[in-house]
Amino acid sequence: MLPRARFEEEVLPHLDAGYNLARWLARDVHDADDVVQEACVRALRYIDSLRPGGARSWFLTIVRHAYYDWCRANRPAELVHDAQDLLETMADPVAAVDPELSALTKADACTLAETVDSLPLPLREALVLRELEELSYKEIAQIQGVPIGTVMSRLARARASLQERSRQIKISRKSASGRV
Repeated sequence: MLPRARFEEEVLPHLDAGYNLARWLARDVHDADDVVQEACVRALRYIDSLRPGGARSWFLTIVRHAYYDWCRANRPAELVHDAQDLLETMADPVAAVDPELSALTKADACTLAETVDSLPLPLREALVLRELEELSYKEIAQIQGVPIGTVMSRLARARASLQERSRQIKISRKSASGRV
């Protein structure tokens, strides 16, 4: 099979997963586009190193490396925060039915995006790969180049941080509604 045909058959089905990872890592849709484009170029160039059945993990590893390389070349040490671009890409089917519920849903989505966004990069990366891309701990360990125990620890810390933030939001909502 020709390299381009193999790329189209085995890697392109995972383009959305690669873009999703890049978007969460880069925190900017335009930067994610650049990262995924570079990852596709690399994937096509190195398609011969792809083992049968491992295209998804292989491609996400390339996306991850492309992000870190892009980041070194294009960003200062401090990353830009922009959860609004992410929110604009989310559908809102509730808005037509219940505007109040829609507003709460948007607020919750914004809070979740901001909370995930605020996690340290290794925790955010592990969380996105596990919860959004539904990869196994073993696959995440391979992609991140760390032991499975480290993946488990990162996920536990990320989830604990999300739970704490959720608890804080519930408390602030109760106190706000109590004042009315």
